[in-house]
Amino acid sequence: MAPAFDPSAYGRSISDIYDATVEHLPTDATVEQLRLLAGDGPVLEFGIGTGRLALPLAERGLEVAGIDGSPDMVEVLRAKPGGEHLRVAVGDFATTRVEGRFSLVALTTNTIFALPSQDAQVACFRNAAAHLRPGGRFVVEAWVPDLAAFHRGAFLRLLSLGEDVVVAEAARISPAEQHMATTKIRLTGEGVRLLPANHRYAWPAELDLMARLAGMEREHRWADWHRAPFGDDSRTHVTVYRLPAD
Repeated sequence: MAPAFDPSAYGRSISDIYDATVEHLPTDATVEQLRLLAGDGPVLEFGIGTGRLALPLAERGLEVAGIDGSPDMVEVLRAKPGGEHLRVAVGDFATTRVEGRFSLVALTTNTIFALPSQDAQVACFRNAAAHLRPGGRFVVEAWVPDLAAFHRGAFLRLLSLGEDVVVAEAARISPAEQHMATTKIRLTGEGVRLLPANHRYAWPAELDLMARLAGMEREHRWADWHRAPFGDDSRTHVTVYRLPAD
């Protein structure tokens, strides 16, 4: 059984080093695709975090707002140039509402899986749809579950190896609950940091059904932020859902 859900827990454990842990992500490509999907309209980011995507989008002239469960992550965002100007609500992005309607709602970096249950994920899709203008888009980035990677329900893998930092990850899976618990082990000259996280994973087709329940239709599915075709061997996906225009 998954532990009780606390939307602020992840940020408490990682906010001070979060930016260092995502330096390898394709931020420029992600920002460019989000800009194209948003057009001239405002953007709402679920899980805005420390502003990795929101601040560059704002620098490109887009109005950006956000929701995040972690006051610690938002505090880091506020301390950055331009962060004090973003409209951010602290709360569970499955249910928290902010004022206005948006051309794009973004939920990237596997954050849909941070929600603890199918019900919470369905609620998230409905919350996204409620924030969209007619014809607006909801974009979700997530990994594709790979149960074959586990041996007797667990795995241990090396994520990165450098002269200054080594990162490994241990994981345990419960297929019956579609739940995965992970702990990243980050080793640096300053010591060892343990970064735990819980995931309620879902396959792309399940997310498509959640979108349909929320009144949205799938518009695109790519393997990455460069719009590579999605196929049988894809381990991640970027999926764009659209609310029908009036």
